[in-house]
Amino acid sequence: MRLKDYIRDRLPALVICVAAIALAVLFMTAYRLPGEGIGIIGGILALGALSAGLWDFLRRKRWYGKLLRCAEELDKKYLLAETVGKPELLDGRILYEVLRQGNASMCEQVANYRRESRDFREYIELWVHEIKLPVAGLQLMCHNNGDQRYSEQLRRIDGCIENVLYYARSGSAEKDYIIKPVSLKRTFADAALRSREELQERGISLRTEGLDTEVVTDGKWLTFIFGQLMANSMKYGAEEIFVSAQVLPDRTELRFRDDGCGIAESELPYIFERSFTGSNGRTQAKSTGMGLYIVRKLCRKLGHGISASSEQGKFTEICMTFGRNDLHDVRQQPRLQDRKDP
Repeated sequence: MRLKDYIRDRLPALVICVAAIALAVLFMTAYRLPGEGIGIIGGILALGALSAGLWDFLRRKRWYGKLLRCAEELDKKYLLAETVGKPELLDGRILYEVLRQGNASMCEQVANYRRESRDFREYIELWVHEIKLPVAGLQLMCHNNGDQRYSEQLRRIDGCIENVLYYARSGSAEKDYIIKPVSLKRTFADAALRSREELQERGISLRTEGLDTEVVTDGKWLTFIFGQLMANSMKYGAEEIFVSAQVLPDRTELRFRDDGCGIAESELPYIFERSFTGSNGRTQAKSTGMGLYIVRKLCRKLGHGISASSEQGKFTEICMTFGRNDLHDVRQQPRLQDRKDP
């Protein structure tokens, strides 16, 4: 709060005060009081008004300054009322009470939203588990009867159901993952095994290099991410998928590359956006634009970096970055009982 702003805000009151002092001086002059007395009385009135205004300005500046500083420094603005405390100013107390009631109402609305969101997520998870049973039964019937006409469509339905489940869980992924060292080779093998039939039907070959290493992540979520990347490669005409890993001093980089139709350079910055399908999704395959969006969301939850590069008609490459920490060094050191004295 600046002094000139305060004076501008109190200008009507200031004009009234000056007019009142002038009127008092005028009456005293009319009653023929001595000039010295008139000056002393007028000075006392002016000094009193000035002192009262300065005191009011200083206490308002102190409280509103604290209010503004807290508003700038707080990450959670709804805690503003609890941080500044109840002031002595009357209008400050009114503002404080309004803020407190507004915060209480907001917290109640947020609690209701979270409760509804949790109930909906639990229902979706239950529905997914229930719907998987008849889908698995139909897949088994097709396999036993040797009827492959519906197998591909059933696999697509199963993949869509998986997407729904992981998307529902991605909002609270921190409650559903276990961070520990995970073998890249084994995790990729699990993902490839799930897509084995479709890979064989499409004649897609897999090639790996440098996957004999571990990264700190959640194995289940990473398997799903690999599955999504493989599904995209199969969807967009890949004949070969090449997965490689490189261990660097501060990170591990995993590159997932296919020789499919590629992505236009103008569309590359948007492929991780929600519901973005691009020209490939419209012309070559039915796409929801949710796969890579969920992948990026999970990577962010897990603390992994992800980026993409592509050349249309030649290749698409997804690069995932895993941070390295002391867990890697601890696992590489020999155990205490295995060390030999020199």
